[in-house]
Amino acid sequence: MSAIFSVAGDEWRLWLRSKVAMFALGVMALIITATSVLTAVQMAEARHERLHQQAVAEETFLAQPDRHPHRMVHYGHYVFRAPPPLAIIDPGVDSVTGQSIFLEGHRQNTAMFADTRASANVGSFEGLVPAAAYQLLVPLVLIALGHGVFVREREAGTLAPLLAQGLSGRSLFAGKFAALAGLSAALLVPLAALAAIAAIMGESLALGLAVTAGYGLYLLVWCALIALVSAAAPTRGLALGVLVLAWLAWALVVPRMAVATASSAVPAEGKLETDLRMSADLRALGDGHNTADPAFAELRANLLAQYGVEQVEDLPVNFRGVVAQTSEAELTRVMNEYAGQRMALETAQSAAMAKFGWLSPVLAASSASRILAGTDLTTHHRFLREAETVRYDFVRGLNEAHISKLSYADDINRNQSEAASLRARVSSENWAVLDAFEFAPSPAAARWSAATAPLTMLVVWLAGLVAAGVFAASRLKP
Repeated sequence: MSAIFSVAGDEWRLWLRSKVAMFALGVMALIITATSVLTAVQMAEARHERLHQQAVAEETFLAQPDRHPHRMVHYGHYVFRAPPPLAIIDPGVDSVTGQSIFLEGHRQNTAMFADTRASANVGSFEGLVPAAAYQLLVPLVLIALGHGVFVREREAGTLAPLLAQGLSGRSLFAGKFAALAGLSAALLVPLAALAAIAAIMGESLALGLAVTAGYGLYLLVWCALIALVSAAAPTRGLALGVLVLAWLAWALVVPRMAVATASSAVPAEGKLETDLRMSADLRALGDGHNTADPAFAELRANLLAQYGVEQVEDLPVNFRGVVAQTSEAELTRVMNEYAGQRMALETAQSAAMAKFGWLSPVLAASSASRILAGTDLTTHHRFLREAETVRYDFVRGLNEAHISKLSYADDINRNQSEAASLRARVSSENWAVLDAFEFAPSPAAARWSAATAPLTMLVVWLAGLVAAGVFAASRLKP
């Protein structure tokens, strides 16, 4: 064990004496610090702004004066998805999926206001968040500093004496790997600080440590690859070339292949085609604003029979409200079917992409990062479902007020005069059907469970590369 630490210590002292190594580490530290501070500030501002806007939206809705209940159905309401605390490390899908939805009757609107301000603030570096820095840039620093850990010994003529003195190739590999692992641990300090900040903001400390450990596992995969290639390559140039090619394949080529393959394996029609099909299905359900629509003839007959009257004017409930309520239920059923199909396709495409983590640890690490941070596609889908629950509940509540608190006669005559319009309004107390909305990420246990698959991929990558590296090092000759 002392020999392993001695080898690792020699590598650390060499890096500390190297101006190039110190410059590279300084630049990397500056990049990580800058991206961490910038992302933390942006996410904190976004969280504060969205929670504030949510409170304002609810206050504004509840403060509306007495109105016709169906006007409030169309007045609508906004819900916002505040970024979770660990978004300061990995904002995930937040920037591309949108973070607010306008809720109204008869429609399921898509999320909007995807965050494009970053591109205006920092030019082309809007995607450079801590997660991207650790996934893409830190491995390059490790490659630059570590590609010669074995080759240098060979070129300097010190490899043979080390082996001749009884130091085994396996111990030498362990020492070089430990040196690279120590360098990775030092580079993880800013990430651990961000995890601590997230814990102060209310996130589970265990999840923050899990994100940090996940990236530590990812960097160990690179350390193992670097030590393996350096042990097997005869020259520094070849080692550096192979490692750069590996970075290009893992970071750029395989992810692009994953996107193309997922789109091909799980094809999805365009939004326009889907909207046209859904519109046709919704029209077949009848117009909820028109009580004379043939689609509601059976509903009319059943109500008249139930209450033993001959015309809707004699019903003890407002038939227009009953039609609105029935129509909304049917519209929601169909819209939820289409929404479920769309989410299922997106989930299948995401699952197809996730399998490419077996070909690229970059994809495995990014998937685990988003899941643990609570910024993945599954979380966005849950936001859409919870927003739809709020939408349907408040529309249903307003329709109930339409049915029971507004007479049919006042309703159909509301445009006769100003006085008639006033009689066709209900008390603003009915707006209290709106439930407060506060979206929260999934519980820690659920995120841990979901991240098991990509973390397992990283463990397999690490075990395989370490085994290959030990084998290559054991074949070194004095």
